[in-house]
Amino acid sequence: MRVQRSSAGWMKWTLVVMVLAASTALVSSTKSPFTQRDKAYYADEATINFVRPGLVFKITGHEIGSDGTVKVRFKITDPKGVALEREGINTPGTVSTSFILATIPNDNKFYQAYTTRVKTSTWAPTAGKQARQASGDTGGSYKKIADGEYEYTFGYKLPATYDKTATHSIALYGSRNLSEFELGTNYATDIYTFVPDGSAVSKVRNVFDTASCNKCHDRLSFHGGSRVGVQICTMCHTPKYSIGTMGVSNTNPETDQTIDMTVMVHKIHMGSSLPSVQAGKPYQIVGFGNRVSDWSKVGMPSGANNCQWCHEQGNDKATQRDAWLFNPSRDACGACHDNVNFATGENHVNLPQLNDNQCKNCHIPQGELDFDASIKGAHVVEQMSSLARGAVAAIEKIENTQPGEKPTLTISLKDRSGAAMDIKDLIPGAGRGRLAVTLAGPTTDYGTGIKGTGTNGYYQDNLTATSLTGSTGTYTYTFSQAIPADAKGTWTFAVEGRTDEKLLEGTQKERIVEVNIPNDVKYFSTDGSAIVPRRVIVQTATCNNCHYRLALHGQNRNEINNCVICHNPAMTDAARRPAAMAPTESISLASMIHRIHTGAEQPRDFTVYGFGNRANNFNDIEFPPPALVSNCNMCHSGNSQNVPAKGTLPVSDPRGYITSAGTTTAACLACHASKDAASHALANTTTLGESCAACHGPNAEFAVSKVHAR
Repeated sequence: MRVQRSSAGWMKWTLVVMVLAASTALVSSTKSPFTQRDKAYYADEATINFVRPGLVFKITGHEIGSDGTVKVRFKITDPKGVALEREGINTPGTVSTSFILATIPNDNKFYQAYTTRVKTSTWAPTAGKQARQASGDTGGSYKKIADGEYEYTFGYKLPATYDKTATHSIALYGSRNLSEFELGTNYATDIYTFVPDGSAVSKVRNVFDTASCNKCHDRLSFHGGSRVGVQICTMCHTPKYSIGTMGVSNTNPETDQTIDMTVMVHKIHMGSSLPSVQAGKPYQIVGFGNRVSDWSKVGMPSGANNCQWCHEQGNDKATQRDAWLFNPSRDACGACHDNVNFATGENHVNLPQLNDNQCKNCHIPQGELDFDASIKGAHVVEQMSSLARGAVAAIEKIENTQPGEKPTLTISLKDRSGAAMDIKDLIPGAGRGRLAVTLAGPTTDYGTGIKGTGTNGYYQDNLTATSLTGSTGTYTYTFSQAIPADAKGTWTFAVEGRTDEKLLEGTQKERIVEVNIPNDVKYFSTDGSAIVPRRVIVQTATCNNCHYRLALHGQNRNEINNCVICHNPAMTDAARRPAAMAPTESISLASMIHRIHTGAEQPRDFTVYGFGNRANNFNDIEFPPPALVSNCNMCHSGNSQNVPAKGTLPVSDPRGYITSAGTTTAACLACHASKDAASHALANTTTLGESCAACHGPNAEFAVSKVHAR
């Protein structure tokens, strides 16, 4: 620790250490509250026992005086319940605290904060423009009650006419600064809800649970990190209102955009799909320090129309989670459909809507058909439509698996309901879809097991009605290519494809939808040795935390164990990149995925050419804040980010500083893309191989998990 104190100070801190050590013995458990993603996990035991990292707020009560003075009692502790001091004199780290006081009027469903501020624009285009916004309290005072227990008196006083029968809430948010111990800053939030007349709380605002947001956002917190969880957001980010003598517009004075959560969150997640953005008007809000937050390029990985992904999945604890179904509003719907003019009826089948009273009459929760005007129907993810028959193909048996033999596959084919399916309903000859099988190996690393095919390590056959034998639901197929004569170990077969389905044929809603066939990946031994599946780096289910239903290449590829076959160390976009755009780009999965997810942080252009020689540029991709790309465990399984990487083949990276890189080097340089990082990797690679693990191995001083911890 880089801390200097006087001898008297050291005596004082030593005494504190002794006291805390004693309390530690009373409250500690054998299980650490920290994980490998926390900096505290790697601190020495003495520091942890002394500092007790973490922060917990707990509001314990309130008092409202006859003159409207509001007082709130609260405790500050570490995660084990040991008291902390605000000033950070007798316990490590100063603690800052702020408060919001708000009510939900009996005739309203949104919070209205008593505590407000006036924001004045200093942004050049609108300098001097003002707007009153909900905010934290100012001018209050503190009183210490006991160790770790305080009373705060609000600077704001309730008006004499405040409604004692309405729900009221106090939010406490703040931070603990442990930077002098190299343990960063801890954040916490607590919300205390009551009715001033003492009656039970019956009215709440609880549409979302933070767990739903954290599928993508990891640890939802904003405004520097001190506002933790979605519930505190709803106390300030509300529609405009009047309270007492104040009119609160809750707008951004710089851009005139509302900061009402209902509108703002929908617009942010709609991003590049907003009609207004597509018409050329960016969606921007100017925040602290005149930082312009522009969400015009946001692409929702789960699909912009997939309402249920946020409103239902992971949202079980929200008591009003069905509000989106039963209480549609112009604000919520018009946030995404911002080309609708409800006053005139433009883009609303010419029907004006002066209020929200009639919305639920037409937009019922669910109708009789997908793609109708019901809320669920209008927001169906096409591939998941109940009108689609779909298909499920599975490899039931693999025969003739010796080197030099042409394997024979037994494949079952069913629709989504489980009914047997005729191949003629699927194959390209009927114009209704595609079914293909891919052979690759060995599983230690795809890319060299099959040579001279132009595909860098795999064969693929498209199946036809004439190439299959059997009857409806069960078919056999003899692969066109033999297993290489020198094949050893475990090899792979994968089934992929899709159905092309015409839905609502003959109606105004007729459409052709590509519906993915779930990839089936099976392993087999070519030499009688034990079957060793391809190593697990990332699981498809983890990708689907954000991507909902990851499916690429025309819906054909939707399983990570299939993706790695083609996106192997030897693969580049050479087959699709125009010669004038040389050199080619690596599409090895580790390199490509890291570069995609760090797009906005990449110091160089990252463009991959795909089907139809189309350029796919990822330079604007950002992780959903406050999630960090350095949190490897958001994607990786079983700490698979640890070095050394398990691959055995060099990675072809023609546009990189190192054009043929070791597996670990290629993966790490995909994020750490500077010339300095490349030089470091090159200097630590010899004819014997990479030495990355010497410094970055799981137990080394600069282990991957350690340097990425927060």
